[in-house]
Amino acid sequence: MTGVALAIALLSLAIWLVLIFARGGFWCEMPRQAPESSPRWPAVVAVVPARDEAAGIGTAIASLLRQRYPGEFTIVLVDDHSTDGTAAIAREAARECGAAERLTIVAAEPLPPGWTGKLWAVSEGLRHVAASKAAPEYVLLTDADIAHHATNLRELVARSETAGLDLASLMVLLRCRSFAERALIPAFVFFFEMLYPFAWVNDPRRKTAGAAGGCMLVRSSALERIGGIASIKNSMIDDCALGAKIKEGGRIWLGLTRQTQSLRRYPAVADIWRMIARTAYTQLHYSPWLLGSTVLGLAVTYLAPPVLTFTGGAAAVAAALAWLAMTIAFVPILRLYRQPLVIAPLLPVIATIYLAATIDSARRHWQGKGGEWKGRVQQRDNPRVLL
Repeated sequence: MTGVALAIALLSLAIWLVLIFARGGFWCEMPRQAPESSPRWPAVVAVVPARDEAAGIGTAIASLLRQRYPGEFTIVLVDDHSTDGTAAIAREAARECGAAERLTIVAAEPLPPGWTGKLWAVSEGLRHVAASKAAPEYVLLTDADIAHHATNLRELVARSETAGLDLASLMVLLRCRSFAERALIPAFVFFFEMLYPFAWVNDPRRKTAGAAGGCMLVRSSALERIGGIASIKNSMIDDCALGAKIKEGGRIWLGLTRQTQSLRRYPAVADIWRMIARTAYTQLHYSPWLLGSTVLGLAVTYLAPPVLTFTGGAAAVAAALAWLAMTIAFVPILRLYRQPLVIAPLLPVIATIYLAATIDSARRHWQGKGGEWKGRVQQRDNPRVLL
């Protein structure tokens, strides 16, 4: 038994050494300075899908209309059958900004079979843009709960123009105020970075592809090249699917920001649980074998170190070092979110919650409730995400 404990502890330590030193430096990723200038400022249209987003749509639209962008910039809001006055609030926000003429509101047609709700709304917005007289060179795909800092668009365009990018996306700063958010949200970003190391995503020599759906600047010609949004129409993890498609024939970039922020509230652990469970089993390609492997892998990686630390002997030493390594790796993201570092050693507890939500994601799928979001259920997906 002592030999088994030592083997597990050494395996866990080895995993964390590989993650820290050979996984693209994911754990120490920080916001990067954008280029200060661009050779030109081409036309951009923001497409904002919105379904019952009354809580944040006014702030989101106002933040877009107040962008200090030297080029032409307009907004298309797609009202996806909202029942809470989303469109009216957006229209009033534009009027208060003195820029009502720069906001167009499009009512989405009924959701057809084979599409996720969000992607259908995005497609409706892009169809409206394509029908306009002057097609923009870039499209800003952004959610209805994102508050953009005043120079965000300028910085994204400058980065894309100077580096020849087809897609530039930002992992915006998620809301971190409630107890549940402070305990679980930094780990969400940490796990995302682990799955999609930004350095690997940004390296054209690697196949790793990902994106952050809340804020994506996409070159229109790249969208046309991949067959438009229809090419990923049934993807639950649509941002990463889009990143993978575009990277097959172009360059993409993914980064962090503290300035552009999400307004989405997660007041209770149950709210974050549902957010995780909505797509976790999709990430595992709906495979029971991958689910079982993930449970085992997470148990060895996150749970074994604190358990074995108190067993004594060589196993305890190796386990304690593994626990120390994961604690150190978790510190930078806590600093980014300005959370107390005392949370860092609690990563095993946090990982257990994520693991349980992943198992629940599989249960929901098997019960026909997979991908449920705002009254819609999206059961299956075929994401082309390359790791």
